[in-house]
Amino acid sequence: MNKFIKTTAFALVASLSSIASAENLKLSVAATPVPAAEVLEFMKPALAKKGVDLTVHVFTDYIQPNQQVADGDINMNCFQHVPHLDSFNKRKNTNLVPVGGMYLPPMAAYSKKVKNLSELKDGARVSIPNDTTNSTRALLILQQAGLIKLKDPKNLFSTAKDIAENPKKLRFIELEAAGVPRSLPDVDIAVINTNYALEVGLNPQSDSIILEDSNSPYANVCAAPAEFKDNEALKILMAEWGSEETKKFILDKYKGTVIPRKD
Repeated sequence: MNKFIKTTAFALVASLSSIASAENLKLSVAATPVPAAEVLEFMKPALAKKGVDLTVHVFTDYIQPNQQVADGDINMNCFQHVPHLDSFNKRKNTNLVPVGGMYLPPMAAYSKKVKNLSELKDGARVSIPNDTTNSTRALLILQQAGLIKLKDPKNLFSTAKDIAENPKKLRFIELEAAGVPRSLPDVDIAVINTNYALEVGLNPQSDSIILEDSNSPYANVCAAPAEFKDNEALKILMAEWGSEETKKFILDKYKGTVIPRKD
């Protein structure tokens, strides 16, 4: 009888310990729909086997994923590059830190009115994102193509006011990043973040007229409050981003439009 009680008690303690461990490994992540949330959903079964119960909160803008984490409503996010994170921290006086890489979704310029840049007329209308970091990124792509020249090509916070040369007198329309794809029928060129391009069926590799260089400093990272960066569940998640299974999923699903991180 005593042996049975001890065995039962041991099993109960082990069970409670397992439950407590599972509770400790709950993790909530904010992400944009494509590709971040799609990749996170793919990773869920592998994470579950490692004891991580992942909840993905999907947002269609670039502000709330950071704000919700800064407010403590969500543990971390996976959607942005470091210049955007730095800009948010500076504007909001927050302390979110990068905790590891995801992939590089190359930004690109698209057009429904010209097939190549030689057809671009003077005074052409160009839509770009209106947030500082992605606006700069768009301008750097246009500079890469020889359409403009910035005062300081290395400044990751340049705006349209920092254009030193604009020989074609391009006219810039700044829009919320999510709205840039919708402007495509009305402008000559639209410079679109890859996540939003994929949502409307655009392929940066095959549909763009300008594609961001592969040595871009804008690889996407996950971010979290500084005090959360050593969390066990977070570490398991970040290791999974670098797994061969995740890399293969990214390559197979996005056909080279999203480049997995290099470990």
